[in-house]
Amino acid sequence: MLIKMPIAKSAAVNNRTAKKSYMLAVALMSTSVMTGLSMSAQAAGLGELFGSNSAGQSKFLPVDKAFQVSPITKATAKGTRLSIVFDITPGHYVYKDQLTLRFPKGLSATPFTFSQSPVSINDPTFGQVPVFTQKNMVATTTLMTTNGKGARNAPIVIGWQGCAKAGLCYPPEKIKTTVNIGVTRK
Repeated sequence: MLIKMPIAKSAAVNNRTAKKSYMLAVALMSTSVMTGLSMSAQAAGLGELFGSNSAGQSKFLPVDKAFQVSPITKATAKGTRLSIVFDITPGHYVYKDQLTLRFPKGLSATPFTFSQSPVSINDPTFGQVPVFTQKNMVATTTLMTTNGKGARNAPIVIGWQGCAKAGLCYPPEKIKTTVNIGVTRK
């Protein structure tokens, strides 16, 4: 849903804002040129983050190497059980509260249950939060239709986010999949 808010700024205010933004951009570009930072040098810095050090090992793993995430479904009498299996590389963690599901209208899901208990850490971004640091963790929910009828190829989006303990938080990830949900039996 998109909520539009009315903007009550005058054209003069918008013009001043545009000029300030332009001046800020010019100042930043000038500073970059004056300090000798080129775009390639900045990109090299990002390459160093995931590139190899002198020992031939990268400082941080790519997200798909740090975390292997697999959705598994199984039909049950109450709907379809969706298990999300996380294989977490040592030195990394997954935020419990960043695990989300998006599904179409007409479907519902039970709250997640977890195969492991989260630990609480003081995260620099989110403060005190529960995370999973175990090598293997499974989050499970049951999906069902709200009308009791089945659904075929229902699109599901699984959202999650993880970090390296060494100081890198990966951007939020999304996994798109489809599930078949059988007729609910009583």
